[in-house]
Parts: sequence; structure tokens; C-alpha cells
Amino acid sequence: MRLDLGDLDGKETREFKGFNDRLLGCLPGLNDHQCSLGRRGGFVQRLEEGTYFGHVVEHVAIELATLAEAGANHGKTRHSGEPRIYNVAIEYKAEQASRYLLEVAVRLVTAVLNAEAFPVGKEIWEAKQIAARTELGPSTRAIVEAAERRNIPWRREGDESLVQLGYGKNRHYIQAAMTDRTSATAVELVQDKEYTKTLLSRAGIPVPEGRVVRSAAEAIAALHELGAPLVVKPLRGRQGNGVCIGVETDQEMQHAYNEAGSFSPSVLVERLITGRNYRLLVVDNKMIAASERTPCKVIGDGSRTIKELIDLEDNNPLRGEGHEKPLTKIKVDHSVIQHLKRVGLTTKSVPARNEEVTLSERVNLSAGATARDVTDDVHPWIKLMCERAARLAGLDICGVDLIADDISRPMKNGGILELNAGPGLRMHCFPSEGKPRDVGGAIVDMLYPQGETGRIPIISITGTNGKTTVTRMVGHILQSFGKTVGVTTTDGIYINDTRIVEGDTTGPASAQTVLSDPVVDVAVLETARGGIVRRGLGYDWSDVGVITNIGEDHLGQDGIKSIDDVVYIKSLVAERVCEGGALVLNADAELVVAIGRQKAVTKRKKQIVYFSLNDDNPVVHEHLNQGGTAFLLHDGWLVETTKNESHKIVDVSSVPATMNGLAEFQVANILAAVAACRAQNVPRDVIASSLKKFTSYSNNPGRVNLYKLNGGHVIVDYGHNANAFEAICRMASKWEDRRVTGVITVPGDRDDKLIEHAGRVAARGFHRVIIREDHDLRGRDTGSVAQLLRDAVLAEAPQTDCQIVLDENEALHQAVKTMQHGEVVVVFYEKLEPLRRVLEKYAAQPVQSLSALNVETKPRRVNRYADGKGRRPALQFAQARRSSAHPSL
Repeated sequence: MRLDLGDLDGKETREFKGFNDRLLGCLPGLNDHQCSLGRRGGFVQRLEEGTYFGHVVEHVAIELATLAEAGANHGKTRHSGEPRIYNVAIEYKAEQASRYLLEVAVRLVTAVLNAEAFPVGKEIWEAKQIAARTELGPSTRAIVEAAERRNIPWRREGDESLVQLGYGKNRHYIQAAMTDRTSATAVELVQDKEYTKTLLSRAGIPVPEGRVVRSAAEAIAALHELGAPLVVKPLRGRQGNGVCIGVETDQEMQHAYNEAGSFSPSVLVERLITGRNYRLLVVDNKMIAASERTPCKVIGDGSRTIKELIDLEDNNPLRGEGHEKPLTKIKVDHSVIQHLKRVGLTTKSVPARNEEVTLSERVNLSAGATARDVTDDVHPWIKLMCERAARLAGLDICGVDLIADDISRPMKNGGILELNAGPGLRMHCFPSEGKPRDVGGAIVDMLYPQGETGRIPIISITGTNGKTTVTRMVGHILQSFGKTVGVTTTDGIYINDTRIVEGDTTGPASAQTVLSDPVVDVAVLETARGGIVRRGLGYDWSDVGVITNIGEDHLGQDGIKSIDDVVYIKSLVAERVCEGGALVLNADAELVVAIGRQKAVTKRKKQIVYFSLNDDNPVVHEHLNQGGTAFLLHDGWLVETTKNESHKIVDVSSVPATMNGLAEFQVANILAAVAACRAQNVPRDVIASSLKKFTSYSNNPGRVNLYKLNGGHVIVDYGHNANAFEAICRMASKWEDRRVTGVITVPGDRDDKLIEHAGRVAARGFHRVIIREDHDLRGRDTGSVAQLLRDAVLAEAPQTDCQIVLDENEALHQAVKTMQHGEVVVVFYEKLEPLRRVLEKYAAQPVQSLSALNVETKPRRVNRYADGKGRRPALQFAQARRSSAHPSL
């Protein structure tokens, strides 16, 4: 919850006389809250010392959720970075009820401040009702809990009981006791109760004799033909709705027909078979559980009426309004009244002490009935009969209702009453008597035989720069390895080479899109800061986590105040690498190395893999000596190395994306991608072959794409921060005797200092600077970002040719029209496709090699800017402001 404290911002509880006592009187359970002190009474001590009101709301919400059985014990409250605004987070069991109680907590604290009464009990009751309406039902919950025990991932879809189990190609859907394997034809078949009886009867399975009628007159005629007592029920019905049992007279038949007819135009009239009522559960053609069902009843005490005894029983904490509890409350409806009338009683009758009064013939738990587990008593013949019945109907999960004198003996009198698709599991999970059965586990075992996890490999990639390129490279390599790959990036969601969604898709919703697609073998997920902060990761565990680098790009956004906040957010990707997985880290970035050493990361055993452009990196050497693996740039080759052996993978200059090896930042990206793929056991030769076919224009659009036009060249790149500008400038510094123009901007939601820093970097790296602005100003006034950049450029290098052309396309036109022969224009864009259309007007041709620039094709140790203006050597330029934010620096 985002909470605006208003006038209470900056004030503490000790400033309000009587507040603490009134609050503890309203919610005595707060005395048990430990707070950060880690002991009972810790929160009370905080109240007495003085704490801020966002913190109070958090604890009140937790206590309310505990009382409503909707929450857990954990919460956090943090300032958002905006005046008066706090973010309050609480752990929950029932989401919608907890959302409601967060708002209730605000109203309760306000009431206590004003010394006003507050209806705590009423609000708790309302929260329980919300939970009952919105939480998973007992059948779905039993399956979900069984999946959790096997560490199979699950996610609720929508507000009902539809749940996705597993990921990608191993995905299944369940809803109550139905799965995506449940045959729609079989469901239709068993809903037609008359045809079901015909099917079973033809197979030699005993069923009660009956007739289908479509009018009250036909029903009465069936009564005289079949003889009383009869059962009347809808031909298509469920949960015992519209069922009347023990019909004996024409008047009763008239009412029974009307009742059943309100649920189905056709009504089934059957002979009543006497005996015990049983429900057997068959999963995957095997009987899993059996229950004996008993109609609801009360036991007299000699003083209370039947209605009072019912009310007393309904106060049983095991009974709920619907299916949220093991039992359902008894409702005094027409069937109860008629049954009592039949035995000479009314709801006002007073039964004698210990007199047992049956209230209905209905045995559905939804009608208040109870169930006793008899799984171990089922006779083999009856077990076989029920398994045959489910197999004949074609149901993967089938509830078999039958009547028998004794289920432990061969059936002499009785038969199967009906078959049920989507049978309720509650009676087997929470029997009133006997042993609970893990029927949810049996269903999960059917969908995922032992040994199957329901998972697919997930590779999650984060960082400040380079994550899109690394994501695309990993996806490209895995596809070359024969996998169907789901990829999320800043320009869309891809299944192999097909983009299925366009846009910035680096958040949890996009990850879930990939993980719910049944053709996906492997998920490669670009995981950005914004999605993590707002909604989390979109998956529970990854097999490989990659952190490319960390910089100050997002300071001032989403409450991020420092580089430590950025590290804290990005480290979640590292923490959620599964036990036995691999965490790929940039050894050239101190902040990234530190993440790999955090307690939250190391508490689960995983393989740490480093990559580095420096084969003398001390972090790498220490890692290798401890038996680790690293991926390095050595003598122009990408090398996989351990303490005892090394393997060359590919010559850097043979990979088009590296610009003949000169784009060091791309070399670092490739090292990260190679490390991730090797962690998934992709052969080295497959990796090498794939990388040689990975071209910037086709496979990495908008990332260092080179075009030839108008006697010069244009590079198109998505860079939007100082680190990205710096990396391109470092590469451009190797192109001697060429003027380099930068068309730059920085997003408007960045801090002023970051914008100014980016301008200074551009001034040191480009001969000419054209400043544009994004179409999305992100809260800024038109021209404000451009002016900040211009001021910074001229302050750093007053002689720089610097101009403002706000429109992105016009800025490119201006750069190309004034291009010198041999000049290179670097355009950092917001929208790629409009820019490509401008380039097409100039007949620009994509170029994969730097040979046209006549520059060296191997990286050099020291390079100088060659503009004759006495600027610093590129290497000094880089070292003067060493940063962990880009691997090449």
C-alpha cells in the first residue's frame, strides 16, 4: 500500500497523549509483536519511545490479518522518496482480505488518534467473508499444496480457482478437481445422468432403475410405475442441488419435480436404493480414497429446539458458509423441513437428551453432511467396479457415488448412483472421522510422475547496461542448440525468432507470458529494475542468473537514493538462483562481485561463474584457485578456464557483434552469454558457430547497428546513460582521423546530476554533439533535459560543436546532412523503427564489419583521440573515472 501520512508525516506516537494505551486496548495482540527487537513487547517499546505512523499502520494491518486468519507475521514500511508517502508491505495468506485490512488499518489508527470507537469485530468478520469468497477452494488448494510439497511452481490465474502448474512445455492447468487433461466429452457424458446409467448398465455395472421425465404429470406417472420411495433429481446437476430423496406421494412428487426442474428441463426419477452412501475417488484409473457420507444431524439435550441445536452446530469452527472450511453450515431449507415433517417433527420440536435427529436425506457436504474415511475398507471387487466406471466414462478424475450395505463386502444390493466430473476433495482431505488422504498429491502425481518437476530452465539476466544484448545472444545460442526459446527483452517477447508482443517487456507479466506458453523449452528473461521494484520477478527460481554490471542510472526513481539501493534490487536475481544453479558475475565490476558474496546469495549452494576482459583479474585468479570456472578474453580469444585447464571457444574478431573485436563492451556481453550457455551444458562448438552467425542488424536490432551512407557511417544504439556513452566513445577512440558525432539524450526521469554527468562524458568522447529529447518527457518540461546536457557539454569542453535539435528524426537528418566525408554519427535512440525509416530514405546499407572504416581489427592497449585538440588519451579518460558500471572500464 502507498500511504500518504499527510499532517502526521514526521510526527511520532509519543507526541499524542493516550494514543498508545487506546491502541493496545483496541488490539491487545499488539503486545505480542516483536518488531525489530526480536522479542515479545518489542513493538510496544517502539510505541513508547516514539515511532512513525506508517510503522504503526503496518503492525495494525498484520494484527488484523492474524485475527482474520488471512495474514502472516512479516511486514516492512519504507519511505518512498516522495514527501509524506510511505510504502507499506505485509505478507499474506488471503490477498484480497489483506488488501482490505490494509485500508481498515488506516481507518482504525485514525479512529484511535481521534479517541473514537472502532468496530474491530465487524471488520474482521467482513475480511473473513472476503477471504471465503475470493480464496482458492478446498479442492484446488489441496492440489496446490501437494504441488508445493514437490516444489512444482504454481500461479493463480484470475480471481477464480484456475491455477497454472509448472512452466512452459511442462505447464498444466487445474481448476478444482479438473485438469487440462480432463476430457470435455467425458464431462458432458457424466452430466447426462440417464446416459451414464445406460453406459454403466451395458458394462454389467449395477445402477438404479429410473425414468427421464419432462413434466410433473410424467413424474407422477413414473411414481406409480416404479413404486415409492423414489429419488428425484435434475438430469444435469451438481452438488446435490435440486435433489429430493424418499418421495412417496403425488403431492411430494409435484414439489420434487418443480425443485429439480428449476435446475434442468429434464428430470431423472429413480428407485431409492437403501444402504450406506459412499463416495469413491478415482484418479488416473486408480481408486485413491473412499468416504462414507452421512446426512446432517443434531443430538438433543432435552431443552433446546431442533432450530437451536442447528444454530449451535453451525457455531462449530469447522463449519463455514461455503467450501472454505472442512464442513458447511446446515441450512434450514425445504428439504430439511419436508424431511422433519415426514418423521413427525418441526424445527420447533425439542428432542430428548441424546436423541439423534437426522435433518435430511441429502449426503452432500455442501448440504451440511459429514464424511468418514473408509479407504482401507473397500472390497477389491467394489474398487475394481469403480475404476472400470471411471475408465468407461473417460474421466481422469472421477467421483463415484454408490449405495452398498457394506463397502468391505462384495456388493449384493446397491449400485452406482452417478459419476462426477470435478468431484469435491474436501471430504477426503478433512474427514469428520478417519484418516485424511493426500488426494491432491495423487492428482499432482498423475500430471507430473515422480521425478518430473514441472519446470523448464530459466535464465534471468539483469544489469545496468548490456542485458538486452546478452539476453538475445543467449536465446540465439540456445535456439541453435535445438531448443524452443521464450525470450523477453526491451523490444518485445519472442518465441524463437517470432515476436509475439511488441514493447518493453522486461517485467514479471512478460516473464509469465513466456512461462505459460506450452511450446517453450527454455526461458531467457531480461529482468529490469522497474519490474522488480513494482511486482517482483515473475518466476520463483532461476537456473542461471546473470548480472552484467551496475551503475547509477536510476537514482531518484522508485525511491532509489543511492547505488546501494540499485545493488539491493539487482541482487534479488542472484538470491533467486536455485540450489545447484549457476550465478554469472562480472569480475571487472566491484559491486557485482560483492553481490556474489552476500549472505542472502551464498546461503543456497550454487556455482559462481565469473567473466572478465582482464585475464590478470585478481578476483578471477582467487576464484580459479578455489576450483571455480571463469570465462576470459585472452589473446583475442574467448576462453573457458579452470585451475587445471582452458578451452578456446571463439576468436573475438570472428564474431560480428564485436566490431572486429574493437567493441570491448560487446566482448564482455558475449562472455556473459557464453558463461550462461555453458551452465546449461551447451557444447562449445555450438556456441562458437552460433556467435559467428549473430549479427547486430538481424539478431540484435538497435544495439550498435552500423550503417554506411552519404560518404560516412551511422551507428544506432539504445544507450541512454553515461556508461553507455562512455563505452561507445571508448570504441570510437580507436577510429583515428575520423570525426565522431554523438546524437544524445537522457530520459527525463533521471536525476539532474546523472544527466549532467552524461553530458560531460559526451563532451570528452565526441567531436560534435547534437542533443535531442525523447517524445516521452517523463514529467519534464520540453527542452529542460536538453539544456542540462548542453550546459554540461560546454562546461566540460567549451570548444565542442554542440547544438539542440529536439526531435529525434530531425536530429538524425541534421547530423547526416552536415556529415563530413568519413564521419561516424552515433545516434542514441528512443524509438528504433522511425529511425530506420529515416535511414532508408538515405539508402543506408547495414554493415557487419569495420573494414570499411579502415581501422585495426584487433584491440589495442592504448589509444588516443585524434582530433588534434589535445584531448586526453582514451585509456586515461577511462581510468580517471573508473566505474563498476561497465565491464570495459
